[in-house]
Amino acid sequence: MQKYDGATDLLNSAIESIKHVFSRPMQVEAPHLFEQTLIQSDIGVLVGIVGDMEGRLIIEGEGRIFSNLSQSMYGMPLEGEMLHSFVGEMANMIAGNTSTLLSNRGRHIDITPPTVMVGKLQMYGFSRGIRVTVHLEAIGPVNTILLLQA
Repeated sequence: MQKYDGATDLLNSAIESIKHVFSRPMQVEAPHLFEQTLIQSDIGVLVGIVGDMEGRLIIEGEGRIFSNLSQSMYGMPLEGEMLHSFVGEMANMIAGNTSTLLSNRGRHIDITPPTVMVGKLQMYGFSRGIRVTVHLEAIGPVNTILLLQA
């Protein structure tokens, strides 16, 4: 069976999910393509995607931005392990909602449990990537990244 290469559908569904999960005004930048290397700045979370499409969804940004987001959503800024847990659960909500949106459109994907990544790191092992920066009003920028296989 041939794999469905619906990167645009997947990315648009992820952005739609971010809008739903964060429920706040935001501006979405145009997608930027890149190849072979991803450099994470501070904190991120990776969710694997399998099914009609295979790849990895990463939500990435600065710790202070995620701490501000936790304060906006739950009334208190988080730090340390609590912040890491928040970022993992946030990505799980986004990826789960993305999977549901795609299912409603006749596409099937499954997601892996989130893997939280802390600190500056480089990622390899993908053929192409798409980055979309979402600017959350009064919070700051968060990057949505889709890493795809050939």
